[in-house]
Amino acid sequence: MIQEAIGLGLVFSFFYVELVGLSAGGLIVPGYLAIYWDNPLRILATLGVAVASYLIIRVIWNYTILFSRRRFLATVLVGFILGWLLDLAMFRFPAGYQDVRAIGFIIPGLIANDMVKQGVVNTTISVLLVSALVRLVLLGIN
Repeated sequence: MIQEAIGLGLVFSFFYVELVGLSAGGLIVPGYLAIYWDNPLRILATLGVAVASYLIIRVIWNYTILFSRRRFLATVLVGFILGWLLDLAMFRFPAGYQDVRAIGFIIPGLIANDMVKQGVVNTTISVLLVSALVRLVLLGIN
């Protein structure tokens, strides 16, 4: 199911960018999020880490030059660190809270990078829409 989700995510992301002009958090993000649609806490945690990464990057942007590769690396690195810290924090809670963690370590940074480019609302709507479409097709396949 992972291969199908990633493949469909790539195709749907490509067509979404071509039709709408907005990125859905990168090419692989919708496929990974589609796998976790049955666990909305993980999706919310991932989006929360992405928004927090976006806000940190906006603050850093005031003090340094962040464009192109530097910005991309910074958003992915900040997303990685915040996701890792969230994982560490959730392991200290009872078992029921361990589902509140980000999906992967790179996904929040990829989403945050698009948030910097096209805004939080546009990116969030795009990510949720394309990943929901991928999930619907996956449900139809299986």
